[in-house]
Amino acid sequence: MAMTIHVDIVSAEEEIFSGTANMVFAPAEMGEVGIAPRHTPLLTRLKPGEVRVQVEGKEEQFFYVSGGMLEVQPHVVTVLADTAVRARDLDEAAALKAKEHAERAMKDRKSEFDFAKAKVELAEAMAQLRTIKKLREKTGV
Repeated sequence: MAMTIHVDIVSAEEEIFSGTANMVFAPAEMGEVGIAPRHTPLLTRLKPGEVRVQVEGKEEQFFYVSGGMLEVQPHVVTVLADTAVRARDLDEAAALKAKEHAERAMKDRKSEFDFAKAKVELAEAMAQLRTIKKLREKTGV
């Protein structure tokens, strides 16, 4: 019998995914982490990026998170994100537009606050675009 871990991915609006998996990969602040069943308990912040869930007998699932928290228990992984979206539902045109807007705002900054906000927006847009690119590479779409 293969070992699995229960995974919940939740945004402020809704539960995006709930099920069992063989492995979970997430963008922790200090780098990507891989979580297998019976992983040591862990609590860490997430940066904007891709969460991958390997489900036995199915295609790998891809999600975008804007940041948040990752809680790992030996048999449960919980991703709590402000924004979480299935990668296939990301809008590439909107992400490109957000990237351009953030780059313009950084260039034409009026204050340190504007620059910091634009930097966060740029990081989120870039993470969305990387997630879209990885999804295309994996699925050939």
